[in-house]
Amino acid sequence: MNAWRKRRAEVSARPRRHVQRPLAVGAAAGTAAHHGFELVSGVGLVWQPELGLPAAAALWTVQILGWGHLAARGSKRADPVLAALAGASLAGVAVHYILWPWKPGWGRLPVLTEADGLSPWQMPSYNVILRLWALASAGSVFLEVSRGSRRWALVGGVCLPLFTVSARHHFAWVREQAVSNPSWWNRGISLIERSEPSG
Repeated sequence: MNAWRKRRAEVSARPRRHVQRPLAVGAAAGTAAHHGFELVSGVGLVWQPELGLPAAAALWTVQILGWGHLAARGSKRADPVLAALAGASLAGVAVHYILWPWKPGWGRLPVLTEADGLSPWQMPSYNVILRLWALASAGSVFLEVSRGSRRWALVGGVCLPLFTVSARHHFAWVREQAVSNPSWWNRGISLIERSEPSG
């Protein structure tokens, strides 16, 4: 009994490791939420046309877990990487408002009215994910990253044209796959096309 109490006291005495950058962790979580939402909704996974589903899933799993660990435990030397990842996240969010129709919402913030493969009832949740993802990413850059490292967010931001081209290719490819190779991961496209009136 005394040994157990001693062990418990030693564990309690250890310094607790706090999350270093909660907003950066949130940006990584936002990326996971966005990609997961699209995959579960049946519109595929980012980079799936180029890599295939298993490889794309493995890539995102490794990247997001590494990102989260770096945000939670990394030293200040990780700031440039985290800033670049946050900038890339903001570019990823911006792609949606380039490709899909939107309207001004509360506070004049843009609200998507539709997106390829998503049903109207899914749009409120999708918009919440996009907003929280953008908020966490921007907050990571301006509130957690050191001032001298913030410029690295621009490195991630310049991916916007690449992401836009990739997204257009992605949805064209998913539409083709929904016809030639129907599967659970492209069922969102199939359901939308079946619900559209013909002629």
